Amino acid sequence: MIRLAAVPVMAAFLLPSTVSHATQTQEKPQFKVGVQNRTLTVDQPYDWRGAATHALTTVIWYPAEAAAVEKPQWIGPSQSPLFSAGSAAPEAPLVASPAKFPLIVLSHGTGGSALSIAWIGTALAAHGYIAAAVNHPGNNATEAYTAQGFSTWWERARDLSVVIDRMLADPTFGPRIDSHRIGAEGFSLGGYTMIEIAGGTTDVDAYLAFCKSPRADAICQSPPEFPDLVGQFNKLRDTDPEFQAALRHAGDSYRDPRVRAVFALAPALGPAFTPASLRRIAIPVEIVAGASDPIVPLASSARYFAAHIPGAKLVILPGGVAHYTFLDSCTDAGRKRLPQLCADAPDVNRDAIHARANDLALGFFAAHLK
Repeated sequence: MIRLAAVPVMAAFLLPSTVSHATQTQEKPQFKVGVQNRTLTVDQPYDWRGAATHALTTVIWYPAEAAAVEKPQWIGPSQSPLFSAGSAAPEAPLVASPAKFPLIVLSHGTGGSALSIAWIGTALAAHGYIAAAVNHPGNNATEAYTAQGFSTWWERARDLSVVIDRMLADPTFGPRIDSHRIGAEGFSLGGYTMIEIAGGTTDVDAYLAFCKSPRADAICQSPPEFPDLVGQFNKLRDTDPEFQAALRHAGDSYRDPRVRAVFALAPALGPAFTPASLRRIAIPVEIVAGASDPIVPLASSARYFAAHIPGAKLVILPGGVAHYTFLDSCTDAGRKRLPQLCADAPDVNRDAIHARANDLALGFFAAHLK
């Protein structure tokens, strides 16, 4: 992802026609959408993964009062934005009723940001959820990337647990959150984070063994956002005491029992979980992935997770749906400057795919966060 430090900020298959034509979510939006930002500090020692910012910057979308004036939100230079972040009313008051809302914490993909999944947050808020998306330290597009941020995957679930802590304590949002109705949703490495927070435990040795085997695939390569990551990972593992200390905790459980259901979009790093670990997951899991994903192959991640997580549901979006289809929709400037992130296959309407994915997520959370 481009760095944006200057920007405010059961398998099922769909019919091909659903890819190219816009779809609607299960119900029309019930609420206007408000948006606020929080900089969440952590009192105890914390692994900031080499990031310059020692706080969890979080974007919050929520149901706003009917008089709120939504405005288009953008990512990129103000004169030539690259992505649409939907529409929301900055700092608008929460709607007065109902008294409580469920909370969904959101986790972005490798090198992305909270705003890169605004299409998810705004849809959830419009349908009666408070959605909080965190910028994961060292692995977000608003500041310099770090090798630690891209390598210490297991710390991401801890970030989400801190966000839950702070949201429940927040004077504005805390009193309006139903603490018994908390879920999580994530994309790519954020999808991996869903598996962790649901109770899967990371086995780095299993991942490395997979990558040395004949079964190795694209998940073993450095991501486009950090082209020399494999080399940097090996260097950190061999020479960096702080990373070595973090690595010793990779296999810890980061299960947060407050999270009752998780929804994973194109989840990554399947080989980092053993089947035995996945079989211990005891909450509802739904997985959605694109049939044409070259970044995170289906066999080793989405299908692997679905095969081993009890009761997990898998939906494969057919045709040309790829990995970056799950990023925010691009502007003309974005398509010109960032073709790798913005160029979709001819049969893919990104907005329609977003609507379908949101439809599935809303149905999933409505069923499991009662």
